Amino acid sequence: MALSRRTLLGLAAGVPVSAALAACGSSGPGKSGGATYWYLNGQPQEGVRASAVAAFNKAHPKEQIKDTTYQNDAYKTKIKTAIGAGRAPTIIWGWGGGTLRTYVEAGQVEDLTPWFEEHSEIKKGLFPSSFGAATVDGKIYAMPCEAVQPIILYYNRKVFDQVGVKPPESWDDIMALVPRFNAKGIAPFALGGQSRWTNMMWLEFLFDRIGGSEVFQAIIDGEKNAWNQPAAISALTKVQELVRAQGFVKGFSSITADSNADQALLYTGRAAMMLHGAWSYGIQQADGGDFVSSGGLGYMTFPPVEGGKGDPSDTVGNPAQYLSISSKASAEQKKTARDFFATGVLQEAEVKKWIDNGSVPIRLGTEKLLAASKSADFLKFTYDIASKAKVFAQSWDQALSPTAAETLLDNIVKLFQLSISPKQFADNLNAVTAK
Repeated sequence: MALSRRTLLGLAAGVPVSAALAACGSSGPGKSGGATYWYLNGQPQEGVRASAVAAFNKAHPKEQIKDTTYQNDAYKTKIKTAIGAGRAPTIIWGWGGGTLRTYVEAGQVEDLTPWFEEHSEIKKGLFPSSFGAATVDGKIYAMPCEAVQPIILYYNRKVFDQVGVKPPESWDDIMALVPRFNAKGIAPFALGGQSRWTNMMWLEFLFDRIGGSEVFQAIIDGEKNAWNQPAAISALTKVQELVRAQGFVKGFSSITADSNADQALLYTGRAAMMLHGAWSYGIQQADGGDFVSSGGLGYMTFPPVEGGKGDPSDTVGNPAQYLSISSKASAEQKKTARDFFATGVLQEAEVKKWIDNGSVPIRLGTEKLLAASKSADFLKFTYDIASKAKVFAQSWDQALSPTAAETLLDNIVKLFQLSISPKQFADNLNAVTAK
């Protein structure tokens, strides 16, 4: 599918943001109005989140939020267990979609529809596209927050110049570039395949570019044999052709995205290209030395597939990130959370920090700030993708139910390891998504 979800997170799971809290005298959940908030760690996004909490705590001495951070994969396990046991944090950070639906159906999160009706100015100030994944059966159960994160095809301009080739304009171009880079000892694509969702991004775009957005919509709608649609089988086949052609870095199945090792392969020139989320820009800017500032990083949207029906403006990724309120929280904690949504989320200082990190916040009216940024070109590119996409599909593992998503991710690993065929993949997924 940052600190957005995808951001690659530091090594320690469950480390309180003690530095930020020490400065503002945070109180724990046992004290008056003390709300709890868990979210992903890893810079630069973690720092933005921590600053927003610290600013709120400073401005609301009687309403304190205690924040705790987790690595991406550890968070997914921890939050699921905590919610199931009735011990969720007051504020639940997530990606909306299928997982949010399971919370709603189990009565674990608050209906925020009346709150948004009372605070219509807040809703009007956010990207309209951000509310789809926050909505279940016509009601809003999460506050969209942070940044819009389409999936982007990045490339190392210096490596392309060195090999004497141009960025791909089609799927055939991608396949033609693979042997050119391999001949020079450069991996065509970086991939943190152990993290599974990184592989998924390839299928998301191939399904769309070959068959159009309706292919995955049929899966979401639970249609029988939806994974066996000809466009789906074609996409599954093409990704295995790329694996067989040695399109990905050797050993990709043992590389984790949480370590940022895939990012390093790109900015050090050991890989030529990488399909990754918009949050990757900030990581490369922070970790890649002068790679970004010297113009070494190129970026584009995923190219069309010859003969495909997909609209090249379509994109996939995270329309936003989402904050829900636990239905098990106390009245005081719920009030603190709502006040945080009203006066602590996407305030001016936070918006500027996201922009400084190379992200496009989901707040409307930021065009001048984006244009003034040192990352103005990339931010305009991201803003245009998000605002002009006819379809902005949510990452599959967030759009599906958690059970179906787990089956999806397990089978994606097998598909990329060439241990199952496209038909076996489709049959395994039909078993968990058909209604």
